[in-house]
Amino acid sequence: MTETRSFWKAPAAALLVAALAACGGDDAAKGGEAKGTAGAAAKGGTTGGDTAAAAQAAAPPTQFKHGNTAAQAQQCLEQRQQRLTAAANTLKADSTAKRPGAGKNPAFAVEQGWYPKMPPFKDGAILPCNRVVVYYGNPASKRMGALGEFPRDEMLARLTRQVNQWKEADPNTPVVPGLHLIAVVAQGDAGPSGKYRTQIRDAVVDSIHKMAQSINGILFIDVQVGTDDIRSIMPRFDSVLKRPDVHFAVDPEFYMRGGVVPGRKIGTMYAADINWVMDRLTQIVKENNLPPKLLIIHRFTRGMVPDVQNVRLRPEVQLVMHMDGWGAPWLKYDSYRDYVVRYPAQFTGWKNFYHNDTKRGDPLTQPRDLLQLWPEPLYIQYQ
Repeated sequence: MTETRSFWKAPAAALLVAALAACGGDDAAKGGEAKGTAGAAAKGGTTGGDTAAAAQAAAPPTQFKHGNTAAQAQQCLEQRQQRLTAAANTLKADSTAKRPGAGKNPAFAVEQGWYPKMPPFKDGAILPCNRVVVYYGNPASKRMGALGEFPRDEMLARLTRQVNQWKEADPNTPVVPGLHLIAVVAQGDAGPSGKYRTQIRDAVVDSIHKMAQSINGILFIDVQVGTDDIRSIMPRFDSVLKRPDVHFAVDPEFYMRGGVVPGRKIGTMYAADINWVMDRLTQIVKENNLPPKLLIIHRFTRGMVPDVQNVRLRPEVQLVMHMDGWGAPWLKYDSYRDYVVRYPAQFTGWKNFYHNDTKRGDPLTQPRDLLQLWPEPLYIQYQ
């Protein structure tokens, strides 16, 4: 099937680049390559040797604000698995029942292996006991999402209303609000870096972080790689990722290979890239005694993450494969089934586009609609 999603266009990007100049960009971005690189995390998040074991035993308890204890997270996962299994068994037992639509079939989800085997949870895990609801965008552009489309107070008020809708629709699942900031933006011009991407100033990142904190929320740093490499970009954000309420995201649509300019085709992020990001997040979590980080990976085609089965999960990072396509509800449900449910990662997400989803007269999917999906998405993004 073909996803109804338009590519990023260079003319619009030119406007964005001009706006970003006021925020900084590559020349103004502070920080740089952190000393050393993240080593590969041992499978399951354990370390070998008596010295490592002693250090782990001596570490103080992890402090967390938005998550749950490891025991609570495990209980929540078991409850979600039980609900999914029961729904699948009920459907299979009734031969006269109407087959659910795409993304809404619990039997299909069970057949695909949901929920996948996960490493032990770590104290402070946000998922699966909570749902995260965020506004996405860049403050320098009104066209990239709700975060930059509206003035600060109006934007936060709109997000709060959206959060409350989810609380009403699913009162048994607490909602954690958040802001999802595109901190590295792909562009149609090579720019000073020659990598077809530009970065915003650290001061802007800090200001959006404070906005998130003002609503007791969390912040996501989103990277559009361009023709660069995530291994070159991510270390710049090590300092902000040391904060317990800051998380990370990468958009494979703009992870270009072979010098292809962003917008010419859809990019690709391989499991090796995701594992590298997870290794670095794991190192940050361990070295700073932090609660687990959320990692959001956007996806609306199979080729964006062609080998997700090779991703290695670890307790320090919670992976969300996020259905990022736009269009009519039926098309988005198809994409959720074909590119997220069919390839179990760890947890799932869903994106609503206030404008693109509705520009042809189609309705925006509501919380009650998305609660019919199996598995239920636990990360909801609004652009």
